[in-house]
Formats: sequence, structure tokens, C-alpha cells
Amino acid sequence: MIIHSDLEKLLQVFPDSIKESLKKTTDKSRLLEIIVDLGRRPEGRFSFKSIYLSEQIVSWQDLEYTTKRLGSFSNENRAGIERTLHRISCIRNRQGIIIGLSCRIGRCVVGSIDIFRDLLDSDHSLLLLGKPGVGKTTFIREISRILSDEVQKRVVIIDTANEIAGDSDIPHAGIGRARRMQVARTDSQHDRMIEAIENHMPEVIVVDEIGTERETLAARTIAERGVKLVGTVHGNSLENLIKNPTLSDLIGGIQYVTLSDEEARRRGTQKTVLERKFLPAFPIAIELNETKIWTIHEKVEDSIDRFLQGQESKAQTRRMTNEGRMQIHASFFGRASMPGLSLYPKEVSTYEGLNPRGAARGTRGKAFPSPRFQPIKGKPRRPKNVWIYLSSISFKKQTKVYKSLEEIFVVTKTLEGANLVLISKAALRQNHELQQRIKEKGLPVFLFTKRVNLQRMIKEILRRTTEMNP
Repeated sequence: MIIHSDLEKLLQVFPDSIKESLKKTTDKSRLLEIIVDLGRRPEGRFSFKSIYLSEQIVSWQDLEYTTKRLGSFSNENRAGIERTLHRISCIRNRQGIIIGLSCRIGRCVVGSIDIFRDLLDSDHSLLLLGKPGVGKTTFIREISRILSDEVQKRVVIIDTANEIAGDSDIPHAGIGRARRMQVARTDSQHDRMIEAIENHMPEVIVVDEIGTERETLAARTIAERGVKLVGTVHGNSLENLIKNPTLSDLIGGIQYVTLSDEEARRRGTQKTVLERKFLPAFPIAIELNETKIWTIHEKVEDSIDRFLQGQESKAQTRRMTNEGRMQIHASFFGRASMPGLSLYPKEVSTYEGLNPRGAARGTRGKAFPSPRFQPIKGKPRRPKNVWIYLSSISFKKQTKVYKSLEEIFVVTKTLEGANLVLISKAALRQNHELQQRIKEKGLPVFLFTKRVNLQRMIKEILRRTTEMNP
């Protein structure tokens, strides 16, 4: 990857005490923000820690020196530096006087989306989900460059906060040949989205941070007119988006449907169920879980339908290793067998691209352990022969549980790849179809409540498994 940050241009606006300290810093590539608050020491926030940049307290003169070199601030209290991607936001007191600055480092990272570059060749709209700071804006900037320069599409960027193409009438070179429409006010972003369709004949529209009902409606309108849309929203996962009443229409919306008695019996559900209302505006969604881990839903409508039915969604996880290699983990898990004891399969290999040892012959495709449960670096752990179907547990909690244990266990995303089920009482009680499938397969079920200690519970399961299968 090639990183362009124009950091020197940002340093020129600060007093010498801050400037000299930053020039001596060896980790400039990991600098995220520079914080300058009145009456406090200036602070540099890096991806790994925060440090003070000077022993001197920030004075009125320091703030005035910096703000004069930044120019005027918008009605959203934001300013920028010509032909750069840096964003400076100010904090004002009750009299409207600036008493603090947050200087966010903007970078153009060429090659940052190599991990999902193949998804750009289709005409399907693409949605990026992630919490603030994971790099959504950096990704869509690179997407804009690739679609306009390499794929030769007519791309129009709706740049509300000037974060994508910089705070200048001449857009930053990082967006390639794409055109940029600036938006004067945040609440008029949806109008500019429709205006781009009507006036500039784009093949692709790029918009950052869709967050209101009107913007959601505009996105659906763009999708129905046959224009590819690339957008970002705040959210940790697709499931969070379903529960967001403002943004759920981006992925098809949800509604209550009353089934007939016969249909409810056939499905094994209650008479009133949740279903998707229409096709999603974004057929492809990417969850930016961490800096180097992405979960990709190549068929959003299928993932939504499965989630509403209480099933695990089909997704693909891609991960970039520290050595620069890409790992792709399929959502399919082959079923394994074990002579004498049908509860637990043989040991599973956790190395990239390898089939599990002991997997049943004739299994279709490759079977991969869950990328969310791989051994961490350091002392090798003793592998245990456990495949678990885990349900109703958040990703964050799963990771915490796994890292706290000394044993290896593998989590499957389908019931077919499991030999035991670990699920909450409430989730099992509400999912009649899952109850029926577990009963048909004769799988042992371990139930837990909200207050249960999952670490202790899984450790006990692994201990019993070892005793039964030394």
C-alpha cells in the first residue's frame, strides 16, 4: 500500500513548540489526531497510545496563531487546509470563541481495498458498515479512484463534510477522475444525491455517512433508477442495521406478517413473524469489524432473511495478516466424524487454506475453522476435539471467551458442521425451526442464561470432552 498524508502542510499551522515535537516523532504514519485545548498541554493521539507533544500549556496566542492559518470555519465548526485531506474541528465557548481544536489526519491510501477489490467489478451497490475511526472514508475514497480510473465509470461523490476530497474547490488527487459535489448544509445531503442523478448522468454515486430517513429514501430512489451506489453507515454489523428504524430500509426494511395456521405449522413458527419488505438498496454489505478483518455479505437479502428466521447468516470473512497475506474463510463447514463417539470430531487444523484433519471424506468444498476463534501468537495451545454451534452471543463476547481459555475449540456457522449446540434459553425457546432440526440430528444442547459465566461453562464442556475422549 502507498500512503499519502501531506502531514508537513498540517504541521505548518501549529506553533513551533508543537511542530518540533511532531517532527521528532518516529510513528507519524500511525498518528490519528492532534488535540489542542486552551489551558492544557497539546496531545497527539496515535493508533496505539496518546502522548503529550509539549510541556508548555496552550495559550490564547497559540490558538490564535493556528486559527489564523486555517481560515474560516463553517457553520458546522469545521475547517481544512487547501489541497489536503486533513479536517480541523473547533470547540467554542458560550460566547462563540474558539477554545479547542481537534485536528484529524486525513490520508489517501492506495491499495487499501485490495482485500475486496473483486466486489467492485459488479454493478451491485456496496454498503460499508463500521464504527467511527475504522477507515470507512479512506476506503470509499480509494473505491472512487478505482471506479473512475480503472473501471472507467462516471463517478460523482456527494462530499458533505469535504472529508472525501478535501476542503478545497479543487478536489484531492486521491479520488482520481471522479467528480465531487460539495454540500453546503448537512441536512441537504439527500437533495444533492437526487440532483446528481438528474443533472450529471453518473453511473456511480458515492456518499459518506447515510444517517437520516430522507437520505435512506434517496438511496432507495437511486437504486431503483439503476445507478450503482457506494455508501457508508455507522454500525457494527448487519444485525444492528436491521434494528435501526431509520436505516433498515437500506437493506430491505422489516415488517410483521400474519401467517395462516397451516403456513405457521409448516414453518414451525408463531403466526406473527418478521419478514423483509422489499429488495435491499445495497445487495452487498461489508462489515469493518477491525482494522484488518472484514465480514462480507455478498447476498444481503439472503443474510437478512436468515437472520429474521433465527438462523445464522451466510457470510465470508476476509483477514489481512501482518505479513500482508490475505486469508479468506468460507462460511461453509464440513461435517466431521469420529469412531466410537459421535459427539466430537477429530482435531481441526487452523492454518490458512487447509482442510480440517479428520473431516469426513466426500465433504463438498473446503472446511475452515471460524476466523474469529484462531489461536493467538505465543505459547502453542493443546487442541481439543470440539466443534460448537454458538448462537445468540455477540462477536465481542465470543472473542473475550476464547482468549480467556487455554483450549482450542472451533465454532461453526451452520448446524450441519456441529456436534453440540450452545445457545441461550430465550433464543432456543423462540426458534421452533431450530428446535426441530436439533431434535432430528440428536445433538446435545447446552443452555445458558444472561448471567452465566460462559468462560467457566465452556471450560467445563471441554474438560468433560477430554475425559470422554482422552
